[in-house]
Amino acid sequence: MCPKTSKTTPLLLIGGICFVIVLVGITGITLINNINLSNIIRLNEKVASDSVSNNENQIKELNYVNNHPRNVYLKLNASRDDAADEQMQKEQEQEQLTNQELPKMSAVIGGTKPKVGDTQWRASSEVISTSMSPSPSSTSAGELTPTPSAGDAPSSSSSSSSSSSSRSPAVTAPPLPFGGVKYNQSSGLIDYEKRNQVVKMMEHAWHNYKLYAWGKNELRPLSQRPHSASIFGSYDLGATIVDGLDTLYIMGLEKEYREGRDWIERKFSLDNISAELSVFETNIRFVGGMLTLYAFTGDPLYKEKAQHVADKLLPAFQTPTGIPYALVNTKTGVAKNYGWASGGSSILSEFGTLHLEFAYLSDITGNPLYRERVQTIRQVLKEIEKPKGLYPNFLNPKTGKWGQLHMSLGALGDSYYEYLLKAWLQSGQTDEEAREMYDEAMLAILDKMVRTSPGGLTYVSDLKFDRLEHKMDHLACFSGGLFALGAATRQNDYTDKYMEVGKGITNTCHESYIRAPTQLGPEAFRFSEAVEARALRSQEKYYILRPETFESYFVLWRLTHDQKYRDWGWEAVLALEKHCRTAHGYCGLRNVYQQEPQKDDVQQSFFLAETLKYLYLLFSDDSVLPLDEWVFNTEAHPLPIKGANAYYRQAPVALPVSNAS
Repeated sequence: MCPKTSKTTPLLLIGGICFVIVLVGITGITLINNINLSNIIRLNEKVASDSVSNNENQIKELNYVNNHPRNVYLKLNASRDDAADEQMQKEQEQEQLTNQELPKMSAVIGGTKPKVGDTQWRASSEVISTSMSPSPSSTSAGELTPTPSAGDAPSSSSSSSSSSSSRSPAVTAPPLPFGGVKYNQSSGLIDYEKRNQVVKMMEHAWHNYKLYAWGKNELRPLSQRPHSASIFGSYDLGATIVDGLDTLYIMGLEKEYREGRDWIERKFSLDNISAELSVFETNIRFVGGMLTLYAFTGDPLYKEKAQHVADKLLPAFQTPTGIPYALVNTKTGVAKNYGWASGGSSILSEFGTLHLEFAYLSDITGNPLYRERVQTIRQVLKEIEKPKGLYPNFLNPKTGKWGQLHMSLGALGDSYYEYLLKAWLQSGQTDEEAREMYDEAMLAILDKMVRTSPGGLTYVSDLKFDRLEHKMDHLACFSGGLFALGAATRQNDYTDKYMEVGKGITNTCHESYIRAPTQLGPEAFRFSEAVEARALRSQEKYYILRPETFESYFVLWRLTHDQKYRDWGWEAVLALEKHCRTAHGYCGLRNVYQQEPQKDDVQQSFFLAETLKYLYLLFSDDSVLPLDEWVFNTEAHPLPIKGANAYYRQAPVALPVSNAS
């Protein structure tokens, strides 16, 4: 007789099989997670390996004191005794309390300034005041940082803390505090909620760049890989790091800033880069970025790197006229122009946008060479005959003759005009040649190129062979702020017209945004009886995270405190978040007129350097990088104003030896 079979045997067998399946599943999931974790660890280790320095080579921790440029002079004169310092502090606190009751910044930059120690800042409706009245026991910023004359011999190219034996030791300004200071917070000029949102956007853009493209130039957020087709190619130049680092500093993102600084110290160099780099782009992003960081921190690393990059660009200036070529191989020194540029010409907006950086570099290194190079460009442009007072976009560097007669305040021309005004501001308003050339150029543009549409919109048109195109580039939207800044810094016969046009252009650029379903503006827009402030051609409908409109919002806000400029900026923030944000960074759009536009898969370095910086400052207090102490280069890197800003950090210059016995 067969033994009786238990009914529980199949149940046990089934249960065993289920247990094995579950066990295998758990093991597989664990293995996958470990693989993913391993990949993330390797990525983080790559970043960390670029950030770790040997102990013996580690620089001292920077002392980020809580001082703003307006009261930093309290720290500059070490010879004062403690009692005097206490008295100065009391006076400063009293002035801050008094300041809270004063009217806010007027349409004229400068307004009423606080008294700082023994120095009374003065401002008038005509100019930004840079004259100072030091007491006998104090030293003015101008005395701390003398301007080299033609006969002066620089003592060295070393740090600004060095000094000549023929003069008293130089006093170095302390580092600018992370994130600035909340000067006179009771004024209510900080919109914390909106500004914090911009900081979060910066963190999102930076962290994803760090994760997927660290050390490369730009990020492809959709592809989650580096953008090798950027203007700087596939070389590991860290364009996003150098370009975005001062924005991190201004926002107070110290951890991220230190990661970037360590990468620059350990990795950044052009010595082995055999590539044709744009002189213009390399200058405004790399030289400009390094110079700003040097002004902020006093860290000699940045001055050395800025000089290193500028030296690599110098071979481009070896032309019969001194007008530089557009491209230079930073390893071989071979330079040339773009093949498409009118008869081998150099481009106005490129060779005309070097002055701020090169002039400042000469002052902080004591080497006059850089200023001489850009001054040569200035003289060529001053002396050349200008058709109807206008500057064509192309100039042949060999013959010194204009190329085709195409004029623009947008692409190919834009930042040349910007640097005329800002060179004057940067000099403490002593470079009258620059201001005169600015006014002459703007008057010609107002007469020949600025127009009003049938619908009442002010725009600045391109001009080709005496024919208006009635087209305005997004790039030209910066000119709203430029005209307004020109109006606010000098009272003359054109002041009211400058301000009127500046406000009008800024309004027009806002209209180009809100007339698109995405609320973001196209690359170019046109004006006719049928259409206004709208792109018509497919190649004009894209938006690549550009900052120019937001730049004008920022400048007009600072000059007028009209709430609409902040409202417009917030509209843009919401549009960027809705249409340009991805899980791994921010992308441009291929067509701003589509409800669900396709993204271009590029996070431009200037998105971090300019777009987010201007939006952050738009919602900040006026004391964060005040316009009477800082001037922004065309990549939004702030540079200090000479005589008005302790952070100018000019290198000491040896005084002539006296013949007196």
